[in-house]
Amino acid sequence: MSRGQSRSSMMETADVRRVGRGVPVSSRVSTKIQQLLNTLKRPKRPPLSEFFMDDQEEIVEVPQADPNTPRPEGRQIIPVKGEPLGVVSNWPPALQAALTRWGATQGKSPALTALDITGKPLYTLTYGKLWSRSVKLAYTLLNKLGTKNEQILKPGDRVALVYPNSDPGMFWVAFYGCLLAEVIPVPIEVPLSRKDAGSSQVGFLLGSCGVGLALTSEICLKGLPKTPTGEILQFKGWPRLKWVVTDSKYLTKPSKDWQPHIPTANTDTAYIEYKASKEGTVMGVAVSKVAMLTHCQALTQACNYCEGETLVNVLDFKKDMGLWHGVLTSVMNRIHTISVPYAVMKACPLSWVQRVHIHKARVALVKCRDLHWAMMAHRDQRDTSLASLRMLIVADGANPWSVSSCDAFLNVFQAYGLKPEVICPCATSPEAMTVAIRRPGVPGAPLPARAILSMTGLSHGVIRVNTEDKNSALTVQDVGHVMPGALMCIVKPDGPPMLCKTDEIGEIVVNSRAGGTMYYGLSGVTKNTFEVIPVNASGAPIGEIPFVRSGLLGFVGPGSLIFVVGKNEGLLMVSGRRHNADDLVATALAVEPVKTVYRGRIAVFSVTVFYDERIVIVAEQRPDASEEDSFQWMSRVLQAIDSIHQVGLYCLALVPANTLPKTPLGGIHISDTKQLFLEGALHPCNILMCPHTCVTNMPKPRQKQPVGVGPASIMVGNLVAGKRIAQAAGRDLGLIEDQDLVRKLCMWPTMMHQFLTEALQWRAQTDPDHTLYVLLNAKGVAVCTATCVQLHKRAEKIAAALMERSGINIGENVVLLYPPGIDLIAAFYGCLYAGCIPVTVRPPHPQNLSATLPTVRMIIDVSKAACILTTQVLTKILRSKEAAATVNIKTWPIIIDTDDLPRKRPPTIYKPPNAEMIAYLDFSVSTTGMLTGVKISHAAVSALCRSIKLQCELYSSRQIAICLDPYCGLGFVLWCLASVYSGHQSILIPPMELESSLTLWLGTLSQYRIRDTFCSYSVMELCTKGLGGQTEMLKARGVNLSCVRSCVVIAEERPRLALTHSFSKLFKDLGLSMRAVSTAFGSRVNLAICLQGTTGPDPSTVYVDMKSLRHDRVRLVERGAPQSLPLMESGTILPGVRVIIVNPETRGPLGDSHLGEIWVNSPHNATGYYTIYGEENLQADHFNTKLSFGDPQTLWARTGYLGFVKRTELTDSSGDRHDALFVVGSLDETLELRGLRYHPIDIETSVSRAHRSIGESAVFTWTNLLVVVAELCGSEQDALDLVPLVTNVVLEEHHLIVGVVVIVDPGVIPINSRGEKQRMHLRDSFLADQLDPIYVAYNM
Repeated sequence: MSRGQSRSSMMETADVRRVGRGVPVSSRVSTKIQQLLNTLKRPKRPPLSEFFMDDQEEIVEVPQADPNTPRPEGRQIIPVKGEPLGVVSNWPPALQAALTRWGATQGKSPALTALDITGKPLYTLTYGKLWSRSVKLAYTLLNKLGTKNEQILKPGDRVALVYPNSDPGMFWVAFYGCLLAEVIPVPIEVPLSRKDAGSSQVGFLLGSCGVGLALTSEICLKGLPKTPTGEILQFKGWPRLKWVVTDSKYLTKPSKDWQPHIPTANTDTAYIEYKASKEGTVMGVAVSKVAMLTHCQALTQACNYCEGETLVNVLDFKKDMGLWHGVLTSVMNRIHTISVPYAVMKACPLSWVQRVHIHKARVALVKCRDLHWAMMAHRDQRDTSLASLRMLIVADGANPWSVSSCDAFLNVFQAYGLKPEVICPCATSPEAMTVAIRRPGVPGAPLPARAILSMTGLSHGVIRVNTEDKNSALTVQDVGHVMPGALMCIVKPDGPPMLCKTDEIGEIVVNSRAGGTMYYGLSGVTKNTFEVIPVNASGAPIGEIPFVRSGLLGFVGPGSLIFVVGKNEGLLMVSGRRHNADDLVATALAVEPVKTVYRGRIAVFSVTVFYDERIVIVAEQRPDASEEDSFQWMSRVLQAIDSIHQVGLYCLALVPANTLPKTPLGGIHISDTKQLFLEGALHPCNILMCPHTCVTNMPKPRQKQPVGVGPASIMVGNLVAGKRIAQAAGRDLGLIEDQDLVRKLCMWPTMMHQFLTEALQWRAQTDPDHTLYVLLNAKGVAVCTATCVQLHKRAEKIAAALMERSGINIGENVVLLYPPGIDLIAAFYGCLYAGCIPVTVRPPHPQNLSATLPTVRMIIDVSKAACILTTQVLTKILRSKEAAATVNIKTWPIIIDTDDLPRKRPPTIYKPPNAEMIAYLDFSVSTTGMLTGVKISHAAVSALCRSIKLQCELYSSRQIAICLDPYCGLGFVLWCLASVYSGHQSILIPPMELESSLTLWLGTLSQYRIRDTFCSYSVMELCTKGLGGQTEMLKARGVNLSCVRSCVVIAEERPRLALTHSFSKLFKDLGLSMRAVSTAFGSRVNLAICLQGTTGPDPSTVYVDMKSLRHDRVRLVERGAPQSLPLMESGTILPGVRVIIVNPETRGPLGDSHLGEIWVNSPHNATGYYTIYGEENLQADHFNTKLSFGDPQTLWARTGYLGFVKRTELTDSSGDRHDALFVVGSLDETLELRGLRYHPIDIETSVSRAHRSIGESAVFTWTNLLVVVAELCGSEQDALDLVPLVTNVVLEEHHLIVGVVVIVDPGVIPINSRGEKQRMHLRDSFLADQLDPIYVAYNM
C-alpha cells in the first residue's frame, strides 16, 4: 500500500470512529442508520490492486543462475552491407511496364506452363495472352462491376484473390489485372469448409485490410461450400464478400481508346501478402510498388537471371519465394515458368525433376521436402539429367534439416549431372522479403564451410563451436550474402533493439528499399517491426535509418556469410533458455520415426503453465503402428531431447494420422494444434506427460516447526492480547419450570418427560388421532400414515415380541433393518419400550449384495446385536443363496420379521433409571471409509430435539417435508425423533424414489404448501441435473415453490456453494426464494451443531485466499480475487451449543478468523464411541477434552473438522453481533503434500472445471503421489485429452504435480447416501486394480 493510501484510509477510519461514538445507541436512531454506522465502522479492506497482484515471487522457486553459463565475449557487430544494386539501362520503370513491353514485343513467348494432376502440361500462357487478359480484367474491374454510373472499385481498394494451387494461370491474370487497375490484390487460400484451420484468422486479415470483393475462377466458385439455398457460405469470422468470376468469357474487352494507367513505381501499396504469427493471428504485409520493383531487380542481380530462361517452380505461387521469383521477377525478365502444383508432387514426387530435364530448365525453386521426396522416388527414373541447372534455390535453406536434405540430394543426383555449386539456400521472411541468398558458385571453386555449433551455447544465445559431443551439435549451412542494396545488423530479439556481439545470436534486421512497408491496417504493430532503429551498448541509436525485423534468428559468419539458426515464432523460452521448435522437430525426426510417425508430421509448441513455458510435441501416428512401437519411440524422443537439448518435455502426444489441422499446403497448422491441445480437443491415441522432470520452479516444501506447549503456546495459539477468542454460541435452551405456564402453552412438560417414550405415550393419550407421519411413494401418493396412537400401538406390538423372545435382555443392542418408512420408526420406539438399544442399519441392496451386505454384517458384528428386526422381504434376502455367497448366513443373530406380529401389549413399558443411559447407537461410514458408532444418551436426544424445535419453531400445527436417508446423523433424528417430540407432521419422501420420479420432492413441496423442508446434497444434485432444463414444464404443471421458507441441506461437510447456488438460481422461476436454501452441519461427536432455522440472519459468504488455507491460515479477500475460495456459513449455531476454534496441535484457543479445529460443547454431544475394543484414550481425546490454556474447566468434543469463526456485521435474535461458523473440511480427509495441507474438494473442483467431459472426480494420495480419478461423461476419444488438462489445472491452481491420472466410466467413484465421495474405498479399489479404467496415465 502506498504511503498516501494508508494515510487517507487511516483518516477515514478515525473520522468514522468519532461518528460512531457520537451517537448513543439508546437514542431513537432508526435501526437502518445504526446498521449503516456499523457498516462504516468496519475495518477498511485493502485496496483491490493488492489482491490482483500476482504473487509469483512468494510462490515460485527461482532457479539460481549457473556460473558456467556461456556468455558472449565478442565485440559489437558492425552492420553488413550488400553489394550496390546496379542500374541496368533496360530495367522497366514499373513491373506492369515490363508486362506491357513483353506483351507487345514478345507476344508469342511462353510465360507460364501449368501441369495437370498427373504432371503433364495442361496449358501454356504466352506473354501476349497474359497481357491482353490482364488488361481485360483491369477494364472489367474498374468499369463493369457496378451499374452504369456507379463504380464499385476505385484504385487503391483491396481485393481478395481466391485461386487453387492447381490454377496458376488464372492467378497470374488476376494478380496482373489488379496491378494494371491499380487495385491491391490480397492473395489468400481457398476456403474448403466452415471449419478450416485458421479460418477466422483469415477473416481478421480480410477485415483489417478492408476487403469487400473476392476474385475467383468459375471452377473454384463451384467448389466453394454453399448454403442449402445455393449461396456461398459465410465463413467463420469473415466480412461479407462479393464474389467475382474472372474467367475470360466473363470479361469485357476494353474500348480502343482505353489504356491502363502505368505510373512510375512509387510508395503506394502494390499488393498485400499474408503471414501468420506464432499465436495464429493472420496479418497482411503491404509491399509498395517501388519495393516490389526493387526486390525483383535485387533478385535478378543476385540470381543473375537472363531474358528467356526457364524456371521450374514447386512453391506456392501466392506468397513468398513462389510469388517473388515465379510470378514477379520471372515476368520482369521474360522467363518461362513451369508451375508444379503441390497435388502433383503428392502423386508423382519426381515430376519437378522430370520438368527440369524436359525443359532444360536453368533454375528450380524447391523446398527440402521436394528434395527428400525426389530422392525417395529416384529409383523409378533412369534417363534424367539435371546438368542444365545453374541454380537450385532451396527456399527453406535456413531449416535445421536442410543441410542433410541438400547433402543427400546431391549425393544421389550428382550422378544425374547435378553440380554441387548450384545448390543455393536462402533466407526470407514476409516482412523483410529476401534477406539473403547464396549466389551460384563457380564450377570447381571450394564449397562454403559449415558451422558446427554447440546446442547448449545456442540455448543461451551464444555461438560456440561444438568440440566434444557430436550428438548435441547443430550443423548449419550459410544462406549466402546480404541482398544487393541492403544493409543488415543483428539485434537482441527481445527488449530494445540493441546490437549483438559478434558471437551472439540475435534477430536479423534489414534496411532496404526492397522490403515490406507495414502490416496493413494495423499501425500499432507496424512500428515495432518496420521502423526499428538499432541502438549500441550504451542505448544510443546507431543512425537515422529504420530497419525491418525479419523474424529470423542468426549471426554473421566469416566472410560476411549469413547463418540462420531459427525463427522468432519457433522460439520456445524455457527457464530462461531458448530452444528452437524446428531443432526439436529435427531431433524427434532423427529418432527412427519410420515405424511410428506418419509422414514425419510433428508439431512442437509451448504452453504457459505455472509461470514458465512448457514444451509440447504432437505427432501423427501411422495407422499400422503398434502400441509397443509408439511407446518405445516416445521414450526415445524424451531421452534424445533431454540429452541433446538439455530440456525436459512437458507432454508428448500421438494423434491418429491426418487429424491435425493442416495449412493449405499440407503442413501442420501449429497455432490451431496448440488451441486444440489447450481446449482438450486433440483426441490423442497415446500420451506421455513428464511434469515431474520439467517443472523445476515448484515452491519449496513447507518445513513444519515442532510444536511444544509451554509459556509460548499462547503465541502459537495465535492469540495476541486484546484479540477476540474465536468462539460462538447458540441461544440458551432455557428450561421452563412453571407447570401452570406449561399447561397454558399446551406444551407437554419437558422436565417430566426426559424420555421420548414418555412423550409418545403422552401424545397417544392426549391427542391420539393427530397424524405424525405421512409416507409417500414415487407417484406422490400417501401409502402409509401414522397417528400418535397408531405409532404407540405398533411400538407396543414390537416391544411385546422382543420381550417374549428368550435371549434378548434389557440393554442389549437390536439392529433395525428397514427401508425408509414408518416401520423403521415403529421398530425404534418398540425397542425403547422393551428397554433394548436400537441400531438403525441401511438394508442391503438386493441387486448388489456383494457390495452392500458386508457393511450390514460388519455393523451387526461390531454392535454385538442380539437380534435383527426387519421385514419379510429382507428376512428372505438375509437367508438367500446370494447372501451366503458373500457372508456367513448361519451366524446371523435372531431375526424377527415384524410384518405380521400378533396384537399383544407388553406387560410393562421400560423406563430407564436415568437420562444418561444410552438411547440408541448411531453408526456411519465416514468419507475416509471408517465405520464409527457413537452412543447417544436419552438426555442428548431430548436436548437435541428441543434445540431443533426452538431453532425451526416446530409445533403440532406445522408440516415439514423430509427427503433424507433415515439411518444416521441428523437425517435419522429428523425422520424418527423430532415429530414425536415437537408434535409436527413429517411428510417422509424416501430419496431412492426420486430416481424413478425426479419431480416427487419439488411436487410435494408445492402440493402440500410446505414451508420447511430438509434434503441431502444428492437429492439437490439429482434435481439440479435432472430438472434444470424442465422448469417451464414444471411451471405448466403448476409447481410453485413460493411457499418454501427454508430448505436445509443436511450434511457433515463444507457447504457446497456452487450446488446450492445453482439450485436456487434454477428454481427461482418456480417462485423459490433466493434466501430459502441453507445448510446444516453435524459430525460424529455431535450430530447437529448448526442448522439454519427460521430466526437469525441469512448465512453469509466470505472469500478466502486458498494459498493461506494451505498454510493453515485464513486470509479474507475480495470476490473475484485470483486463487479465492468462496465459503458459506454452515447455518446458525443451534440453541445450547458452544463452539470454539482450537489449534489441533497445541490445543490452545485461536483468535477470530483463524483456521483451526472446531470443538463443541453441548448437552446433545454424543457420549462416546461404541467400539469392541473400548479405546478409552480415544474417548477422552475426542469427547471429553480440555483446552491447554484459557478455560481449562469446560469439557469439549473434537469434531475433527477444520474451520473458523468470524464475527459479522449482522445481528442475531438477541441483538448481539452474529458469529458465523465456516467449515473448511475434515482433518482426516486432508492431503499433506509438500508440507502443505490440501482439501480434496478444492482440487476436485478445479479438475471438474478443466474439461466439459469430466463428470465427477476424486483425489487421494499414494506413496506421496497425487492420484486424480476423473469420470469421463463424453466420448472415449476425449479420454486422453483430459490428462494434460487435469495436470495443467492442478499445477496452475494448486501448485501440485499430479502423479497419476485415471480416467474411468461414470459412476465408478463411490458415493455414500449423503452424497459424499468415499475416497478411501476408491483408493483401495485403485491399489487392488479393480477400477477397470478407460486409461491410466502415469506422469513421469
